[in-house]
Order: sequence, then structure tokens, then C-alpha cells
Amino acid sequence: MRTIWLSLLFSSALAAFSGQSLAGETRARQILDRFEHANQWRDHVMVVAHRAGSMQAGKTLYAENSIAAVEGAIAMGAEIVEVDIRRSKDGEFVVMHDSWLDRTTTCKGEVVKYTLAELKTCRLVIEGTGAVTNETVSTLREMLMATRDRILINLDNKLDVGDLSGMIAVARDLGLAEQVIVKENLWNQARITTVKAAMAAIGGGFQFMPIIADDAVRDAGFARTVDHAFSPRAIELINWRAGADTLTEAGGPLFSTRMRAAAVRGNWHIWADTYAIANKPGGFLAGGRGDELAIQASLPREAWGFWADRGATIIQTDEPKAAIGWLAANGFRVPYADEARPVEPANTASIN
Repeated sequence: MRTIWLSLLFSSALAAFSGQSLAGETRARQILDRFEHANQWRDHVMVVAHRAGSMQAGKTLYAENSIAAVEGAIAMGAEIVEVDIRRSKDGEFVVMHDSWLDRTTTCKGEVVKYTLAELKTCRLVIEGTGAVTNETVSTLREMLMATRDRILINLDNKLDVGDLSGMIAVARDLGLAEQVIVKENLWNQARITTVKAAMAAIGGGFQFMPIIADDAVRDAGFARTVDHAFSPRAIELINWRAGADTLTEAGGPLFSTRMRAAAVRGNWHIWADTYAIANKPGGFLAGGRGDELAIQASLPREAWGFWADRGATIIQTDEPKAAIGWLAANGFRVPYADEARPVEPANTASIN
């Protein structure tokens, strides 16, 4: 009996210590644990704030790729912010989606024709309202400092694959490489060889995520080849809508039972995109089942729920707050150490 009580006491103490350790970890470390161990977190869908998460309910609240947007994404509980990286005239990495400054800043012309000092005179603009913010174009270093230990950051490389080494060097200098995810499109063996060589030259200590789109790859077996080449913790899959008016019924050739089995065998996340692309049909990256369907048509089950049902455990969206709220209310989110579990599910319309 005494042995049993001692065993129970030890187990309770160990559980309490583990809970304290988890609570004591940085938020980024807790997120990274879920990112690196996909099979342990198949019941949780992580949310990525596209271009740092500038929108809510179809309205742009922050300038895209801004530190203000990052702060908003962190506050709402997103796990990853995605930002876009370019170079200034004097070679500094800066955070900017377009190659031109006109749409998102008070300046005009190409990013690469401005020095960093000149870019620092360009104030970010909130698209749609045209409101000018007090924030200027951020450097990669500044953006990494804003995300440090609070959230993972996905760098969308708008340059050449060889430029990734410089980006990782900045992250390493700050001691933040493990909190950085970089990605590249893969479509055949030659491309795999090129990117693999680039990754080998950079070395380890960061996260590399391949992207596979069904306009070029239609066989889930290609993901196994990619897995063997890179051992990624996530693979981004894209189901192109290609202008069709109908919604995808199965998710296209990549979102298959075979792909889900490959993800489980490889212990990696299926990453789906639901954000919109300007001048393209709604849900262009999601077989029609994108953010517009979730927000404008009030059918989140047919967008975020659809991709979660097909194995996606990471969803990149322009509507992170709404996505987190719906996923949490409907059993697709497992609270972190400092979060409370939702009380009851949300009732939403369905078109099925």
C-alpha cells in the first residue's frame, strides 16, 4: 500500500512539474513542439496569418506585412505569421510583398531601387482605406525581433532560392533560426535537386517546408519523394481552382487518402491555403473553398472545416481571428497552457 501511495505521489509531482515546465516555455517553443510533432497533434489545426494577418471580417485593419499586424496576430492566438522578403538597393532584406512600393506605401517605384535609408521614409498604407500609418518598411531583422519567442515566422522568399542563406544568417545572428520557416516550390526531380543543394549549403537549425501545387503535380507519390529528400515537418499543398464556378468536392488530386497516409508515415503537417489572390476567382488556392466562402457567405464549415476534414493541420488564411474562433468552437483546436477551452460548439450553416 505504501508503495502504491508513493508511486501516486511521484506521478502527481511529475505531472505538476511537467505542467509548470510547459507553462514556463515561451509561446514560440510550445508552437514549435506542435509543428515538429505532427502525429501527436492531428487533433489540432494551427493557423497562419497571411501577410502577417492584416484583415478581419473582410476589412483591412492593419497594413499588410506590418509589425502592427504581427502584434494583432499574436494577440488573437495565431501560431505562425507569414511575411514576404525582398532586398533593398544596398542589399538589406526588407519585408514587402510587391516588387513595387506603390500599393502598400506612400512611396512610388521599385523596392530594389531604394536604399534602406530611403525605404525608411516610406510609410505603410492600409489598403482599401488608404489610411497612412506611422509604421515604415520593416527590415527582416526588425520583423524577427518583433516575433521573437512569441510566434513562428514563415518567410515567403520573393527572391532566388540562393538568397535564403542570407535570411537564415540574419535569424542565426539573433538566435532565432529554429523559429523560422522557409519554403520553396517543388515540381520535379530537377527542382528537388536544386533546392536540396541550397538547403545543404545553408546547414540545419531552421524549418524548410516544400510547396506542391496540383497544376504541376497530381500524384501523391511525389510527396514521398519530397519527404525522403528533405524530411520536412510540413508540406504546403495547393488545390488550384482554375476559374471553375463549382467548389471542389474532394480537394483535388493532392488532398487524397493516399496523401494523408503519407503525412502520417512521414510525421508532417498538411498545410492548406484559404487566402484570396487579387483578380482571381474566390478560393483560387483552395478549390473555391477559401476565406470568401467562410466570411462573405458565412460558411466556415465549407472552407476551413472542409480542409481540416481532409487532413490539413495547418491553415494559412487572411482571416486568422475568425478561423481560430470557428476551429476552436468546433473541436479543431487544443488549447495551449495559457488558454481556456471553448464551452460549446458554434452552429454554422452548411451547403452539404
